[in-house]
Amino acid sequence: MMNLDSILSETLDAGTKGYPLSSPALKISDIGAQRWSLLAGDLPLPLAVIRDSAIAHNHAWMRDFTASTGVLLAPHGKTTMAPQIFAQQLAAGAWGITVANVQQLGICVRFGVRRVIMANQLLGSAEVGVVIRLVSAHSDLEFHFLIDSLAQLAAIENIAESQKLSRKLTALVELGVPGGRTGARTYDEALSVARAIAASKVVSLSGLECYEGLQVTGDSGRDEIVVTDLMRRVHDVALACDREGLFAEPAIILTAGGSAAFDIVARDLPMKLSKPVLTILRSGCYVTHDSGFYNRMLEGVKARSGAAWQARPGLQAALEVWSRVQSCPEPGLAILTMGKRDASFDLDMPIPGKRYRPGADTSPQSAPASWKIANMNDQHAYLRFSADADAVPQVGDLVGCGISHPCTTFDKWRALFTVDDDYRVTGAIRTFF
Repeated sequence: MMNLDSILSETLDAGTKGYPLSSPALKISDIGAQRWSLLAGDLPLPLAVIRDSAIAHNHAWMRDFTASTGVLLAPHGKTTMAPQIFAQQLAAGAWGITVANVQQLGICVRFGVRRVIMANQLLGSAEVGVVIRLVSAHSDLEFHFLIDSLAQLAAIENIAESQKLSRKLTALVELGVPGGRTGARTYDEALSVARAIAASKVVSLSGLECYEGLQVTGDSGRDEIVVTDLMRRVHDVALACDREGLFAEPAIILTAGGSAAFDIVARDLPMKLSKPVLTILRSGCYVTHDSGFYNRMLEGVKARSGAAWQARPGLQAALEVWSRVQSCPEPGLAILTMGKRDASFDLDMPIPGKRYRPGADTSPQSAPASWKIANMNDQHAYLRFSADADAVPQVGDLVGCGISHPCTTFDKWRALFTVDDDYRVTGAIRTFF
């Protein structure tokens, strides 16, 4: 059971980006009662917001998807690094939370998450020491990390010699791909690492892990081939480990599944072994989705998942960054009050989706499809448009942008406000990057 009391009692003030400039400091738990309105100008722009209705829809969508495919979900916490959202994900049925490093593990444990996968290698005396202390201090903590080499295992064992170990650490052998990131490249390398873990006095083997996301391109036919091949490699190693009795835990974990081709993983990774198998997806971006890269990838997921999933609404973009037109210095160009410090730009530029003219509009209008963010500086965005179009931006207009890749928008905000469909603030989500 997560305990968010310390977050809800934390105060925000005008020193927090996006907080009303003239409002007194407030506890996070009191923010929703203020009923601030983005459209009425109660909050300074730029402002990142999460739409309540969209994130609730996404929780339900992924809950239904995992239930229908029989897999589990440990969403990647690095997407949001927001314990309040972790709590929502667990309440919606998630098995646990995935992290990228020991600092993120510490945040999870601090707020009560008790099943954690670190989808990364554990290395370093400080990091190994913290893991040993956390595992010793929390008997109910189930924590799995990745090992992909004998050298890494030996380093962990050497560090553990000087530590008081209350129980063995649990690790997943990672399988990688040639030219990719981490992970054992061959069947023989992976099996060698698995055998060494099984013989270790410090670490036990709890399963296998891989990450298919860096191979996914959006070409559905190609993606299916490469992801299926990786799942087959996992199966081969899992069967060998099972035959030799290398898996030490009551259940065997097989985990993969980023946010781009999780349907193929859910279809092809499950398998039967001599012990119960937990097939765990680690998709993280689904929770707020986006308006760019992952929205495009979702079309492939739906197309491959059958008529029922094609017919139902997909994931919705819950995360938006709003800014104001501050200048129209030349025909076809408007400068917005947001930049690289406020919104993702690593995969695609922000996508103008909504516009609102104070004093004229009663609700946000759809932005013309021709509106494009062509470039961004630290604090400015260059909105290009047809100067002779019917709808052109004016100084003072509000522009709501969808983003591509939510991870690199969340990490730009200490707090993000949640809003209802009228863009009235309902609360605040605190991040821990």
